[in-house]
Amino acid sequence: MSVAAPAAPSSPHVMNTYGRLPIAMSHGKGCRVWDTNGKEYLDALAGIAVNTLGHAHPKLVPALQDQVAKMIHCCNYYHVPDQERLAQMLVERSGLTNVFFCSTGLEANEAALKLARKYGHDKGIEKPQIVVYEKAFHGRSIATLSATGNPKIQAGFGPLVEGFIRVPANDIEALRKATEGNPNVVAVFFETIQGEGGINPMRAEYLQAVRALCDARDWLMMIDEVQCGMGRTGKWFAHQWAGIQPDVMPLAKGLGSGVPIGAVVAGPKAAHIFQPGNHGTTFGGNPLAMRAGVETIRIIEEDGLLENAAQMGHLIQTRLLTALMNKKGVKEVRGQGLMIGIELDKPCGVITQRAADAGLLLSVTADNVIRLVPPLVISGAEADEIVARLLPIIEQFLTENP
Repeated sequence: MSVAAPAAPSSPHVMNTYGRLPIAMSHGKGCRVWDTNGKEYLDALAGIAVNTLGHAHPKLVPALQDQVAKMIHCCNYYHVPDQERLAQMLVERSGLTNVFFCSTGLEANEAALKLARKYGHDKGIEKPQIVVYEKAFHGRSIATLSATGNPKIQAGFGPLVEGFIRVPANDIEALRKATEGNPNVVAVFFETIQGEGGINPMRAEYLQAVRALCDARDWLMMIDEVQCGMGRTGKWFAHQWAGIQPDVMPLAKGLGSGVPIGAVVAGPKAAHIFQPGNHGTTFGGNPLAMRAGVETIRIIEEDGLLENAAQMGHLIQTRLLTALMNKKGVKEVRGQGLMIGIELDKPCGVITQRAADAGLLLSVTADNVIRLVPPLVISGAEADEIVARLLPIIEQFLTENP
């Protein structure tokens, strides 16, 4: 007697905003997840760089259970003790001074844009302008969409917000030329490593040059660390590899290990721009999210996960480079720590499904870049397994016609 194949999951009452794979996840442990049909996957996506500690971490779960039993939400009419505790932890690790908490990366980036505009208005600039970058991704609200450098996701949502000047990455002369003699520029806003744009790192010398230019022209340096921050590259924040500090730093994703959280960390130049009534949030800074952030940082340090991210990322990149660097059709393997991109010479979106069929979760971004952002708890054996599962898929794909 034959057994019918399980029905593919569907969501007919949910808005059709995602190109979903026919998979529904049930549970996870460490770097493994299982779907509702019992199939096991190695997670090299981590909810898109969100599940810092993997799944069901034995130190995180009881802490969150404890917090849920005490208080999940409290509005910002009152002090929330873990807000101050988490803010202090972020300040100490960033060298900045104050934090605003929200719930998502989009909200953190939106707050950064508001900070920049208020900074300009406080200086008497009627129409402040912000420098943003080609291939950037900062979110899908109207303002963050306007700052984003992807015409495909902007299409259909005009008119976009004005006040942005767009430049290419890693070209300091292009930045100088685009802003020369313009008194309305108030900030430069970018990701240290562009995530959705294709895992494109800003070079250290470029970051240092932008920092110097911002200082010389009294601009805010605003660094979006939503995807590349929170230890993913082997330092708390990816810009720290260049030995610089921003004035404004949006965070989210990995800060709460899966609990929705966002933050804007600011230095002296920007920390006191917002005053009561200028900005706010209902869910931001709630006790559950704050506890998740506190415990995430604590566990990263206790378990040596910054070092692990650097080591495991180096291991994965080295193995991929060794196997792929002479393959026709592979343009580049790049990234830092556990934020790795493999750029091919043709669109490769089908690899997402093929990898899932092989029990490996990843994504394709910028049409032709395979993105690997596994949890920071990944082991050497699991790093080897990612490479072993992925290489045959890439090699087969490269043999196919465009």
